[in-house]
Amino acid sequence: MKIRQKAVHLVAAAALAAIAGTASGQTAEPLRIGVMTDLSGQFSHESGTGAVEAVRMAVEDAGGKVLNRPIEVLVNDHLNKPDVAAAKAREWFDTQNVRMINDLINSGVALSVMTVAKEKDRIAIVNGSGSSRITGDACTPNSIHYAYDTYALAHGTGNEIIRLGGDTWFFLTADYAFGHALEADTTAAVKANGGKVIGSVRYPIATADHSSFLLQAQGSGAKVVAIAGSGTGFINAVKSANEFGLTKTGKQTLAGLLVWLTDVDAMGLDIAQGLTLTNGFYWDRDDETRKWSKRFFERTKRMPTMSDAGNYSSTMHYLNAVKAAGTDDTAKVMAKMRETPVNDMFAKNGKIRIDGRMVHDMYVYQVKKPSESKYPWDYYKYVATIPGDKAFRPLDKGGCPLVK
Repeated sequence: MKIRQKAVHLVAAAALAAIAGTASGQTAEPLRIGVMTDLSGQFSHESGTGAVEAVRMAVEDAGGKVLNRPIEVLVNDHLNKPDVAAAKAREWFDTQNVRMINDLINSGVALSVMTVAKEKDRIAIVNGSGSSRITGDACTPNSIHYAYDTYALAHGTGNEIIRLGGDTWFFLTADYAFGHALEADTTAAVKANGGKVIGSVRYPIATADHSSFLLQAQGSGAKVVAIAGSGTGFINAVKSANEFGLTKTGKQTLAGLLVWLTDVDAMGLDIAQGLTLTNGFYWDRDDETRKWSKRFFERTKRMPTMSDAGNYSSTMHYLNAVKAAGTDDTAKVMAKMRETPVNDMFAKNGKIRIDGRMVHDMYVYQVKKPSESKYPWDYYKYVATIPGDKAFRPLDKGGCPLVK
């Protein structure tokens, strides 16, 4: 009995000490969020340090604290290796008490980290990656796909090009999860609009020589040669197609199924001009996007991509949800994020569905000719707006097991 009483007294004393410590101004345990991105590889120019700065901007704009807890940002270069990313995510969750991981560029990386987040009951927000599997058969109750996906890219760009007469297609597809999903979703869009896919070839994502693949594309006779890839691999493919003279005869059109603003900057308008693209965010869209983007530019010396803007918006949405829920509990925060519309410089009346898809308007643009650009980073001309309910795959068509 004395031992039990002593134990009760010790617990009470510890509780009183904790209360006293809080009252005396000792710092509460930080709320830690992670940015897992490509800092050194082929996707670093559209994400990388830009993703990190976007998340840090959100933390600063939130006041650096939530629920009287300081917010800490951890950063990791996943090296485009899903196993490396999964191991780091597990370490962060287990030893650093990280509550949310953002960016996750590279679809293989995103899918692996989502699995760990579900296992550890933490949150994964995907902005850099596009595979529609993320809200399809691979969906989880702990993950959100925020900025864009391959379904939206395929239907936006595919529908516009077919409308202009490009009804036969050949795919140059990057050989990894994102490229495969983008080809599959675009193929479905082409066929649904009465078009025909003549053939496809897959290239290693790290290749710098696309000549053999371009020969096959040229020999196919397809009106549209579509590049289903991203990063420096995509940039190299467009440059190679330009040097190869693929479009000089006027018989074939080059389509970029994912074109980042930083891709256009790297290639230059003389090479990128005329590309039709679908995007979730453009810095020069309106006064609100311009105001935020200029702040981002001051920190990074480049204008933001849709992934950068999505990283900021989703981090802010997460922190606001933690505050509203009064806790960092995963289920309660996810519920608050789903029930609260997104209204900021990234999206208006955005809504997170049960499958994790954040539904918002998407935009079709065309890359300007050099003569049409009036100032730095003036790269796109507006073509059309795709309402969110039309831009993204219907909820009951993705195969997400959470959808009843």
